[in-house]
Amino acid sequence: DIITSIRYWVIHSITIPSLFIAGWLFVSTGLAYDVFGSPRPNEYFTESRQGIPLITGRFDSLEQLDEFSRSF
Repeated sequence: DIITSIRYWVIHSITIPSLFIAGWLFVSTGLAYDVFGSPRPNEYFTESRQGIPLITGRFDSLEQLDEFSRSF
């Protein structure tokens, strides 16, 4: 009964594409990087830091994390 309702199709033919467009704009403008605090693709490796921030020690992991955060 809901599938044949005209009101259902009018509401969903507007809301579904608008949600898709809003999500696309959120990601394509870079606002998602700012909101979630993740680095942009060109910020992963800087001129000063070209290595992968890999934690190698099991017992000194907090010190390694502090060292990695200081390099940013």
